[in-house]
Amino acid sequence: METPATGPRFRDATDSDVDALVALIESAYRGDASRAGWTTEADILDGRRTDPEGVLEVIKSPDSRLLTVEQDGRIVACCQLEHRGGHAYFGMFAVSPALQGAGLGKQIMAEAERLVRETWGVTEMHMTVISVRDDLIAWYERRGYRRTGQMSPFPYGDERFGIPQRDDLQFELLVKKLA
Repeated sequence: METPATGPRFRDATDSDVDALVALIESAYRGDASRAGWTTEADILDGRRTDPEGVLEVIKSPDSRLLTVEQDGRIVACCQLEHRGGHAYFGMFAVSPALQGAGLGKQIMAEAERLVRETWGVTEMHMTVISVRDDLIAWYERRGYRRTGQMSPFPYGDERFGIPQRDDLQFELLVKKLA
């Protein structure tokens, strides 16, 4: 008889999590491994999504926390929460491709929103999404985020953000009012 899987356990990332988090983020967005899930960016961006320095910077920042999600003793998801005055920024969201589509992302979003309300007292969550990611934007809209039409340029030429496969990439700001 199999032991039932444990539910997700939320905690702040530590320095010792960096390698596992980089591997998770890369697997969710880049390369062939990412094609197992639906959040892949493999068709629009090559190269790396993040690096150990970038992840460690988020962990060490006094205004950020890297919420890490463990299940059955391994890291399966994460998201960055950053306090920016009256709102929080949600980023670096990754769920293991093998677990995408099973409701874990919704649980993480709900926990992230609860945390920023309780910890920082903010009333809005902001995020930026590559504007051509219609399926991903629609997923966020179903979670209560709204498109603002406010665009910011994609950092072409900075390979820390990937190697673009098309010339029309930009970020759109999505915002959700938190109850």
